[in-house]
Amino acid sequence: MMKAAKFMFVVLLLFSFAFECRAAVEFPLAYEFKLNDLKGSEVSLSSYKDKKAVVLIFWTTYCYYCRNALKSLQADSKSLNDLGAELLAVNVGESERRVNRFAQSFKLSLRVLLDQDASVADHYGLLGVPTYVIINKSGRIVFSGNRFSKEKLKELAEK
Repeated sequence: MMKAAKFMFVVLLLFSFAFECRAAVEFPLAYEFKLNDLKGSEVSLSSYKDKKAVVLIFWTTYCYYCRNALKSLQADSKSLNDLGAELLAVNVGESERRVNRFAQSFKLSLRVLLDQDASVADHYGLLGVPTYVIINKSGRIVFSGNRFSKEKLKELAEK
């Protein structure tokens, strides 16, 4: 009787381990959002599904690291596009006027989206800025973190 119980315990343990490993490979679906850009156009994440990978950068105007990240991404925007990725710079919690002034003074040509109430940032579980989220063509989050590399994008955007 004791051997049977031990055997069942081992089988259940292995089964749960195998299930967890399989589930870890499955990427979570990205939260669908619609935000306005600085030109007043509505942008929805779903419009890129099955067409392009999307790189989101969540940022604020007062974040020193965000400024450097935006400059770097702007310089790399053509190569990101060549990799099949759309770059969307999502400002978190600031007024349109403030973001517009910032974009003009920094000569940003990136597509800047306004998440004025930070609801999209909350859905993506932001802990700070800048935060990068890479979403593959299937609409699944394949990377989320505070550092970005084009090599990682090449590798993950294809999944």
